[in-house]
Amino acid sequence: MKPSLSSPLPHLTLLHHASPLLPTCSRAFSSSPKPLARNRIYESIRSLPALTTTISLSTTSSTPLLTLFTISTTSPSTTRISTLLRQMLETEGIGEPEGGVGYAEVDLDAEDCRREDVAGMYLISAIPTLMAFSRGEPQQLTKVTDTAELLDREFLRLWIENEARRGGAGGAGGSPGFLGALFGLREK
Repeated sequence: MKPSLSSPLPHLTLLHHASPLLPTCSRAFSSSPKPLARNRIYESIRSLPALTTTISLSTTSSTPLLTLFTISTTSPSTTRISTLLRQMLETEGIGEPEGGVGYAEVDLDAEDCRREDVAGMYLISAIPTLMAFSRGEPQQLTKVTDTAELLDREFLRLWIENEARRGGAGGAGGSPGFLGALFGLREK
């Protein structure tokens, strides 16, 4: 039986027919390509609470946080490293196709950082040090302290892309330990 306009539920007949008056929406399916992630540059960090907050922000968005640990009286090479990293992340978008990264510089000379021993807490023994945080954990195994590597554009590109690919999934924080050995995970 064909519904009539005098039906007690006329809205049902409208749903059955396409109408330009009805709103439409689009929804991404799991097979839809992800939108390109953007790198995020954070302000300079000068205290442990600021670092903790920044790490939490990157963890919440499942984005690795790249940190460059420096001191206020930096050498010319540290300034060049900082400039190179910012250019690669902001202007060139290195790491964005792999999921994007966050970036912050940590000033270990700041009074609060010295008092809270941020360098000791994250085992920073050289300046500058480039280290990623993934899922809130410092990735000690991929930490870079060699100034020549930090000034090498190709090395940095590969390092950033690798950390971005990790996508906040961790994996370079330490040894696999006892349970890792049980499940076939080995140290490299």
